[in-house]
Amino acid sequence: MKNYTVKRYETKDYSDWNAFISKSKNATFLFHRDFMDYHSDRFQDYSLIVMEGEKWVSVLPANILGSEVFSHQGLTYGGLVYDEKIKLVAVIAIFRSVLFFLNENKIEKIHIKTMPSIYHDKPAEELNYALFLAEAKLERRDSLAVIDLSKPYFIANGRKEGIKKGTNNNLQIKEVDGFDDFWNKILIPNLKNKHKANPVHSLQEITKLKMQFPENIRQFNVFDNENIVAGATVFESKNVAHSQYISANETKNENGSLDFLHYYLLTEVFKEKRFFDFGISNEEQGKKLNGGLLFWKESFGASTIVHDFYEVATTNFSKLDNIII
Repeated sequence: MKNYTVKRYETKDYSDWNAFISKSKNATFLFHRDFMDYHSDRFQDYSLIVMEGEKWVSVLPANILGSEVFSHQGLTYGGLVYDEKIKLVAVIAIFRSVLFFLNENKIEKIHIKTMPSIYHDKPAEELNYALFLAEAKLERRDSLAVIDLSKPYFIANGRKEGIKKGTNNNLQIKEVDGFDDFWNKILIPNLKNKHKANPVHSLQEITKLKMQFPENIRQFNVFDNENIVAGATVFESKNVAHSQYISANETKNENGSLDFLHYYLLTEVFKEKRFFDFGISNEEQGKKLNGGLLFWKESFGASTIVHDFYEVATTNFSKLDNIII
């Protein structure tokens, strides 16, 4: 195996990091430093750069908490990022180098949040195999409800009835640049009432991110006359449109607002996209399913892919030695 060197990301690496992300086969705009750093006050960055000589071969978006490192906890997915020319044996060696570096720096464990395959530009599950070799422990598994828009999908009668309600109630869908109405009138009240929680992104944060990534972060609101009744915040990457936030007021069953909105997103706005990702319906670290939410997503024709989270002891770097025969 080749020898690789590992170093921590520094602010002087900003441009090189973003350039590397832009040409990788398993990266999206979430790994751009402008996205990662919007919540730098909440996470202590411990992102890593792996090099062969002076050449960058991989990066790991990450943060540190105590004596453990995490695939960045402020991101939906993560893991090693590499370009399309990388081979499996090289990724195994790269991951060994990462584990060795962490172990040398007194880090006991690394928690790897993988990237679901639908977000890859090309097949890129080399890390998954390296995790197996390193005897990684599966600590969480979420289920994503996903529609492959390149194939026929079946929309259930219940959703069709909702779509018809939206049409009959003369609901209007508008893509807007601002998030104030949706956040303040729909999303925040719903999360507080149902879950005693707030959105992961504050209004100020999502507004700033929209300014930095105007083509990737899109807001669609549903109006009854001039009153907002529902909305969806969509994170759009090359292959996937992902509903980051979906919410409606108490009239959604009467007027079909969410059904009406998502039919429009699926059949008009994102019809040329490969996948539509409704996200998870899991709670309690993947151990429980919100049955009603899952039913709604599946009745649009979505089916399941899994999103895995692993824990690896850094001392396991030696398990990646002598594996090639």
